[in-house]
Amino acid sequence: MTDVSFPPLSLGQTAATLSARAPVIWLLAAIASVAGGMVSANPLQIILGFTALTLGMLALLLSGAALLRRRALRERLSAFHDLTLNDDQPVFLTDLDGRIEVQNAVAESLFARQPDDSALTILGLYVAAPRDVLVMMRRIAMGEGRAVHALNGSSCPTLRLVVTKVGSDGLMWRLAPVAGETMTEAETIDDSCLPERGSLDSVEAYFDSLPVPMLQIDRTGMIEKANRRARNLLEDTEVVGQGLSSVVEGLGRPVREWLRDAFEGRGLHRPEVVRLAPDHRELYLQITLDQLGTGDDMRLVAILNDATELKTLEAQFVQSQKMQAIGQLAGGVAHDFNNLLTAISGHCDLLLLRRDEFDPDFADLEQINQNANRAASLVGQLLAFSRKQNLRPELLDLRHSLAELTHLLNRLVGEKVHLTFSHDPALLPIRADKRQLEQVIMNLVVNARDAMPGGGQIEIGTQVETLEQPYIRDRVEVPPGVYVVVRVKDQGVGITADKLPKLFEPFFTTKKTGEGTGLGLSTAYGIVKQTGGFIFADSEVGVGSTFSLYFLARKDEKCRAAAVTQQPESVSHARGNGAVLLVEDEAPVRAFAARALRLRGFTVVEAENGEQALELLQDPTLSVDIFVTDVIMPGLDGPSWVRQALVGRPDTKVVFVSGYSEESLTETQASIPNSIFLPKPFSLTQLTTTVQNQLG
Repeated sequence: MTDVSFPPLSLGQTAATLSARAPVIWLLAAIASVAGGMVSANPLQIILGFTALTLGMLALLLSGAALLRRRALRERLSAFHDLTLNDDQPVFLTDLDGRIEVQNAVAESLFARQPDDSALTILGLYVAAPRDVLVMMRRIAMGEGRAVHALNGSSCPTLRLVVTKVGSDGLMWRLAPVAGETMTEAETIDDSCLPERGSLDSVEAYFDSLPVPMLQIDRTGMIEKANRRARNLLEDTEVVGQGLSSVVEGLGRPVREWLRDAFEGRGLHRPEVVRLAPDHRELYLQITLDQLGTGDDMRLVAILNDATELKTLEAQFVQSQKMQAIGQLAGGVAHDFNNLLTAISGHCDLLLLRRDEFDPDFADLEQINQNANRAASLVGQLLAFSRKQNLRPELLDLRHSLAELTHLLNRLVGEKVHLTFSHDPALLPIRADKRQLEQVIMNLVVNARDAMPGGGQIEIGTQVETLEQPYIRDRVEVPPGVYVVVRVKDQGVGITADKLPKLFEPFFTTKKTGEGTGLGLSTAYGIVKQTGGFIFADSEVGVGSTFSLYFLARKDEKCRAAAVTQQPESVSHARGNGAVLLVEDEAPVRAFAARALRLRGFTVVEAENGEQALELLQDPTLSVDIFVTDVIMPGLDGPSWVRQALVGRPDTKVVFVSGYSEESLTETQASIPNSIFLPKPFSLTQLTTTVQNQLG
């Protein structure tokens, strides 16, 4: 049998009990005073008597309420005594606000309760949000008579918190192990647990066994206590005695300033994200501070949570936003440049038509034309990064493609570097743009060459790999399937670990200033991703680097010869015929295209936008055989106005031109009959030949 500690009555309580009859005496005196005043006809005595009567009745009501409360308390104490008579677990009684009224001897020995303590004080030892638990348990117990909250942890047995309604305004709290019982669906479970009974012998042992990582910090910022979970999280058994500012560093403001604000009562209960000091491992922590004690004895309690995954996701999101913004910028710049380059190279073609190689201006015009083509290649790199370039995918056997590229690659690497190839005998075909894939391989080989200034060996290998499970690395998940993997391996200086995550960013380069544009790897990345593949980089300083490209294998398809997609660049003097409606918002491009088509014998009607084109087509006498239109224009875009025009002229052929990729037009173009695509920049011959072929 366990004794129950009942609070003794104080002198004040005894006096209050003895004076409980006072309101009755005052009430009788007031009645007598009123009666006497009425007999003697004394108005003043009557008023005073009624005043005393009112006060007496009020005192009587208050005294009655106090008596009811004391009676309810006696009933709760009696019920508590009966319920805990043989209980060897900690039990305590509270009112509805959680104020502790009485507790049994077991609870007294475990918790050493102070007069001002409440259930929150005890619950705060075991759960991170004691007020939430108190409100939840009170609501359930008052409604259903009993509430159960299971405290279930992996490192200790399951324990149960049982709250029972006592009387009309009392709650009895009991903590006990489940001892093999099974939780019912009505019982709530969280990831906390009470410490083992043996660890409750001292405050230090109890603090150390708390289920939440916690620190206690003094006014100087020194860590006074760190429980077991906190030491494990920080991976530092000697953290006690160190300053918090030497263990973690703030991401926004100094740790000392943050602690100073917390001691002054500012920023409490608001999580702050910090990072473990640089000489430790990569770990982000979310720390919530609260005050403990008052005055000079005040301490801060810090609750720690691992926020590394959260910060990683945030960094990934910021990185994706940055790359998307740069990609949009690159795509927009490339589109405008393609318009300019179309006009420059086009007018060069017009001038070259009237000159031969013996003309003194011929060499200058050729230089302009060649540099315009080089600029177009650079713009192509921007489009590749933004994944808006023009791809012509076809089935490729990489053994044949790399064999055709061998001669060019050997010229690129020079005499000091030896290039070797190895292929899987059972290599499967892939679907990719042959020209763009060659660009990727050349970029990787050039980087490998530059990483070996003293010479060395570059190995290019292909093999088939089957992924049974998703392959996750570098924030990317490669789905299961059969892949053709291309690896380019060098014996260069290697890349440091801090630079590896930035390798594929545009304009980032590990080369010296002036030796690299920073577009090579970002271009390769864009081409591979637009093809539907994956690219990864592995490197070790002083050993070398390996770039791995994953392309989905096409097992059920056979390779076929690639169709010729580029128009011949030689100047053709073939005459065309037909009426062309040319719609282009860029005046220089429109001027060049109109002159080029007229020189080849076409009749050309010009419009600067889709609205003007539709207005011209309202004339029934206007004969048009083909529409040549830009895709992106202010107002109505190319596909929009063409759809409207084809309602009245359904047999008209269409040529779409754009500085963006055909990919962005594919779905729209598929719904428009008799239409083809011509990418910018285009030459005079490409334009006229495309129009003639579409008409023919």
